[in-house]
Amino acid sequence: MGSSSSSYAPKTVYLDVDGKVQRVGVFKELQHTPYNYDAKEDVLQNVLSQVAEQFSRAFRINELKTEVTNRLAMLEKRVELEGLKVVEIEKCKNDLKKLRNEVTSRSGTRVNCNCKYNFSDDGKKLSPRRDVPSYPKYTLSQETIEALKKPTFDVWHWEHNEMLSCLEYMYHDLGLVKEFNMNPITVKRWLLAIQENYRDNPFHNFRHCFCVSQMMYGMIHLCNLQDKLSRTDMCILMTAAVCHDLDHPGYNNTYQINARTELAVRYNDISPLENHHSAVAFQILSMPECNIFANIEPESFKQIRQAIITLILATDMAKHGEILDSFRQTVDNFDFTKEEHVKCLKMVLIKCCDISNEVRPTEVAEPWVDCLLEEYFMQSDREKSEGLPVAPFMDRDKVTKPTAQIGFIKFVLIPMFETVMKLFPQIEEIMVQPLRDSRDHYEELKHIDDAMSEKKKMESMSLGGNKK
Repeated sequence: MGSSSSSYAPKTVYLDVDGKVQRVGVFKELQHTPYNYDAKEDVLQNVLSQVAEQFSRAFRINELKTEVTNRLAMLEKRVELEGLKVVEIEKCKNDLKKLRNEVTSRSGTRVNCNCKYNFSDDGKKLSPRRDVPSYPKYTLSQETIEALKKPTFDVWHWEHNEMLSCLEYMYHDLGLVKEFNMNPITVKRWLLAIQENYRDNPFHNFRHCFCVSQMMYGMIHLCNLQDKLSRTDMCILMTAAVCHDLDHPGYNNTYQINARTELAVRYNDISPLENHHSAVAFQILSMPECNIFANIEPESFKQIRQAIITLILATDMAKHGEILDSFRQTVDNFDFTKEEHVKCLKMVLIKCCDISNEVRPTEVAEPWVDCLLEEYFMQSDREKSEGLPVAPFMDRDKVTKPTAQIGFIKFVLIPMFETVMKLFPQIEEIMVQPLRDSRDHYEELKHIDDAMSEKKKMESMSLGGNKK
């Protein structure tokens, strides 16, 4: 065999990285030789290995992968920790707010019903929540899912995080998240912001918000409204229910007006609380991280916004007679294709849900009466200390639980629900009959109270006669 020697000429490899020419390495190029192909193949493999190694070093692929993985893990941990910190901070804020309210209620001095939103400060809003909401995701059992659809649902057995998960489920179940292309994380942030903006009042608190929203969800199913109303209408009903008492200060419109509070002055004594609830609702929605309507057309949002405001304003009991009379005029010839008829129905539905506690079983409904009376007494005590008029039904020296409930059930609740029953007969057994039973229950309690009072009066007279 002939012999010749292989020659190798050194070669330098350069790469263009982001517009900059960089030297990767120096390699020997295999020159063509007439023999020893195996040696050539080995050398070629060595060259390719060196090129691959140099490429890996040039771009730091392995290092970058490790670095990115570590940074992601650190960020996830940070989000988790920051979320927990936020929850703890909000808990401290709530404790401080409760303490401040207690001090204020005992001080005897007039203090405006301050709101979380100081509208005199331009652009002042909630601190944005950019973290992923940290409330746990609860998997609802089939039993809970079915119970949520009924007015008998016991709202006292649930913690705030569980109520948030139930509300989240309702929006998904009704198809609202899909219909309006809501970001699921945004829905979580929005619900958490809603919960944070209900005060820790005895009655007008987040549990009341959940109570009203769950009753609305139940009526949607009970009255088959999914087959009669559009998803837009259901979204309006649910969102108005969730937002209807936002930042309620625990003192009603009468107090706001008589005390000439900031809210009464701002809204010219016209439904000051309901106007405020609406304003807070849309301040929350104005934040991108809480805007569940971010993906709908501006004109659609405008219509939804106006409809939600209309429903929240309808919860002012000063408008009760006017709204019910309007509904009575349409109910006998109700037409679901007429916009005005549907608008009137939605106003009556949110009114029903807002004051529906007595529809629930006695063991669920009665604690709400205690909560409401506690809030009434806080107001009447302040009104007395400030020299303002006191409503008899709020005066702890004049009202009892039976007297507070009998008139309200007989002259407000039953007439309204019986009117709705004309359009939806299926509510009689599960909603109207419990109201009649509740009326009878409190009338019986009143008879007992009256008998006890009469007995004490006779005993007092008898003792007085003996002294003479």
